[in-house]
Amino acid sequence: MELLSNIAMGLQVAVLPQNLLFCFVGVLLGTLIGVLPGIGAVATMAMLLPITFHLPPATSLIMLAGIYYGAQYGGSTTAILVNLPGEANSVATTLDGYAMAQNGRGGAALAIAAIGSFVAGTVATLLISVFGPGMAALALQFGPVEYFSLMLLGLVCSMVLANGSLSKAVVMIVFGMFLGLAGTDANSPMPRLTFGVMELADGIDFVAIAVGLFGLTEIMLNLEHKPREVQAVPMHELLPTKEELKESIGPILRGTLLGSVLGVLPGGGALLASFGAYALEKKLSRTPERFGKGAIAGVAAPESANNAGAQTSFIPLLTLGVPSNAIMAVMAGAMTIQGIVPGPQVMTEHATLFWGMIASMWVGNLMLVVLNLPLVGLWVKLLQVPYRLLYPAIVFFCAIGIYSINNRALDVYLAVGIGLLGYLMVKLGFEATPLVLGFILGPMMEENFKRAMLLSGGDAQTFVERPISAGLLVAAALMLAAMALPGVKRTRAEALKED
Repeated sequence: MELLSNIAMGLQVAVLPQNLLFCFVGVLLGTLIGVLPGIGAVATMAMLLPITFHLPPATSLIMLAGIYYGAQYGGSTTAILVNLPGEANSVATTLDGYAMAQNGRGGAALAIAAIGSFVAGTVATLLISVFGPGMAALALQFGPVEYFSLMLLGLVCSMVLANGSLSKAVVMIVFGMFLGLAGTDANSPMPRLTFGVMELADGIDFVAIAVGLFGLTEIMLNLEHKPREVQAVPMHELLPTKEELKESIGPILRGTLLGSVLGVLPGGGALLASFGAYALEKKLSRTPERFGKGAIAGVAAPESANNAGAQTSFIPLLTLGVPSNAIMAVMAGAMTIQGIVPGPQVMTEHATLFWGMIASMWVGNLMLVVLNLPLVGLWVKLLQVPYRLLYPAIVFFCAIGIYSINNRALDVYLAVGIGLLGYLMVKLGFEATPLVLGFILGPMMEENFKRAMLLSGGDAQTFVERPISAGLLVAAALMLAAMALPGVKRTRAEALKED
């Protein structure tokens, strides 16, 4: 009964006219940037962070969440129709989705993607509603010792699941923590890591980091490539047949389950889920030779998995205060801008915000189904807009948005510098996500470490004497030890390889 009353309270918040409007804006923008390759959900959310400063907390988070799961849906549209995944999570969908479109079943593939996304989104939202309060109640028992160990485990997980070299992921995390610790020390009035620049006494603004890494870097990378000509295949029928629906039920359910579990993991949980679901269906199929040639299961499973993973990735942020990926780090930044500390207190001190955002996910998923299928032709037309017309507008709005937060030109310069650094990092094989997680979690780890040492009288054994903390540290140590095994290294490389 308590769960039902909480959901009812959330629905009352979600259906407020202002929240409905911004939920619609979020899923529409999300679909748009999912359709347009090279912009990305993280960059869009980072660019819109300044706008959220002027919105109520619930409204701003509802809009940002809508952008995220809307982008997961939008990426499938172009993956199916023009073999061009708008999001990395939609790469697996191209394998059979485009083949179906070439066979004249593009409409059916889109419909199955929509159905799978809606079912997965609904189930994942229900899981957040059911397990979120329990995890938040557990997290309320955490003290500084447990939080430090939990955040350390989160950083270790992000290293293990980062693409490329493990040592490069470690470098990125340390560098991110270095940037996050710039500013005035909380326990003394002395500035640190400011290099004599007084404007940095309050620290580096997260918006400058996010926009630089995920906005400006992406623009520079996209300008390297020659624009790809888009030629959509024709669609004959929009609705799937009874046989296709029957074949899709199992893959949708299995993809939803796998995505719901992997979405909680730090790193690229939704990306791993989409490829994992595709591989699972191919292994379970009685006719694996059909995969790659237009198997409906090859569309249903990865689309369900990545949408479920996208929504369950909110669980660690909202219940434990630990962002599981770069997008959740942006969400954490949005909450911080609003004066809300991510973690279990969100559910107790901001219950209407928490349940309002959860309920808005149901509303947003329904909007996506109703909105997108009739607009397929429009999305394909937008793909034909030259990128040279898009990027100047993106850069302009990035600069305006960054400056508007603190009215400091330094933030714009920092974003440009970090964008150039991000471009160099990509060229050298470094990934940006560990840096962002280090930037977010570094100051929190420092604060909890200092509190833990003060409470224990300077005795570092407190981290292994408390059972929960010891268990978290053992899990982190086991993950690092496992990475040294050749078989695990090989499996990790294969799982994180992007085709």
